Amino acid sequence: MEHMASGNLEKLTTYGVVGIILGARLGHCLFYEPAYYLANPIEMVLPIKMLEEGGIRFTGYQGLASHGGALGLIIALILYARKTKQSLIATIDLIAVVAPFGGAFIRLANLMNSEIIGMPTTRPWGFIFERIDNVPRHPAQLYEAIAYFVIFAITFILYKTKRESLRNGFFFGLTLTLIFTARFFIEFVKERQVSFEANMPLDMGQILSIPYVIVGVGFIVYGR
Repeated sequence: MEHMASGNLEKLTTYGVVGIILGARLGHCLFYEPAYYLANPIEMVLPIKMLEEGGIRFTGYQGLASHGGALGLIIALILYARKTKQSLIATIDLIAVVAPFGGAFIRLANLMNSEIIGMPTTRPWGFIFERIDNVPRHPAQLYEAIAYFVIFAITFILYKTKRESLRNGFFFGLTLTLIFTARFFIEFVKERQVSFEANMPLDMGQILSIPYVIVGVGFIVYGR
């Protein structure tokens, strides 16, 4: 993988970006607001809203789900490996090492956009999201960003020092396990994103994290 041809690197980038965006968008639509988007399927793929009085309004893509993005990336990597005859397991291991780094910056962007806000808090580090209200809240986005930077450091150091003995999906499994374990626990300080989660003991983000952790542990065992 260290000597990947530039043509394949460009293909990998294209497959990865398209897979993440499509997966994240469809994940939000189908995991969080399925009733609305199944009734308005065109809004899944186009950045518009169909107005009740007729006509359309440009809205941009409002709603992306990281669980869907992860699944979209995995599917894209499978297609990439079949297209280029590259080793699938080596490809996903390599991408898994840098994925937390990208995820951290996504959460920093969420922080700056006042998205995915935390619950009210009296802690001295509480953030006031003026676009939402004047209540100090947990900076849940920052918690996740820090967690992902730490996970990136762990996987990068292991990859640089132990990649000959830790492979065959180990890094893919480790990244899945650490990211979605962190996500599961940080969800406890987040506001619920959609109304149907209000009376659920676990929110949708936590429920969707569980299978990723299980798959991740399986790959760690297999890689070892």
